[in-house]
Amino acid sequence: MLAAYARAVNPDDPFEALSVGEIEPPAVPEDWIRVEMVAASINHHDLWSLAGVGLRAEQTPMILGTDAVGRTADGEAVVVYPVIADASIEDETLDPKRTLLSELHPGTLAEYVSVPARNLVPVPKGWSAAEAACLPTAYLTAWRMLTGRGRLGARGDAADSAVLVQGTGGGVATAAIVLAKALGARVYATGRDAERRERAAGLGAVPVEAGGRLPERVDVVVDSVGAPVMEHSIKSLKPGGRLVNCGVTGGPVAEVDLRHVFFKQLEIVGSTMGTLDELRELILFCAESGVRPVIDSTHALADAEQALRRLASGDAFGKVVVTAS
Repeated sequence: MLAAYARAVNPDDPFEALSVGEIEPPAVPEDWIRVEMVAASINHHDLWSLAGVGLRAEQTPMILGTDAVGRTADGEAVVVYPVIADASIEDETLDPKRTLLSELHPGTLAEYVSVPARNLVPVPKGWSAAEAACLPTAYLTAWRMLTGRGRLGARGDAADSAVLVQGTGGGVATAAIVLAKALGARVYATGRDAERRERAAGLGAVPVEAGGRLPERVDVVVDSVGAPVMEHSIKSLKPGGRLVNCGVTGGPVAEVDLRHVFFKQLEIVGSTMGTLDELRELILFCAESGVRPVIDSTHALADAEQALRRLASGDAFGKVVVTAS
């Protein structure tokens, strides 16, 4: 079958480790279901895998991809939840042995993908496959950051809350903007250039130059950048505010002035993916609010390298999607 896969890992030149071509279809584990891929979205996780982050050389060849929409054998359109974990744990993201598709088990950038039956959720009515394929990683991550870890609107007061989204343009960042706006919050978004800030404004955010002063201090900061924005994030929070981090695309090691943290009683919390129940909540919220994912571009599976390079360029605004044809 046709797939995009890491035939090796290469920290110096990740794309040298990428192959797009025919590969033997993996065996379907017992109690799992094989799904025909219709659309899949690209994430930085795929680029890190090629570089050997979270994927060892001895695990290759490994089909890339965590997100997908597919069709079951009976024709049902389903969203694939990518977390493979102990189903008996209430919050599967806390399972120390959890993995994502494309880590221990083949991923979604292929004509077929296999997952546990419980990991399949019906596609929202009226959605395209490309839209729904954006939900499982970026939009689920943003949803958990805002509502779970960030507790935005936990007391029904989202309309009285303010959110800062750092690093406008990425999948999680654009997801956080549209979801926070739909929740009723005031949203500020930083961007490295005027064009990206203008596009963030088109999503309903108040654009702010990177490191710029906000008109008000915020309740929640959504951060996937890390070190370069840490100081700005902390200074932008109101007393009792929450800095929620899900990634370190700008670097993992940051200095923190703890005087701001203890005096303002701030919270700095990590967030990873979301639960299957949270994915169902997200789908219901999107259906009720009219939220639709922001898509940067769509590519055929045979052009998966172009899709991955689009993401790696840093120029994408929204999600990069791959389709089966």
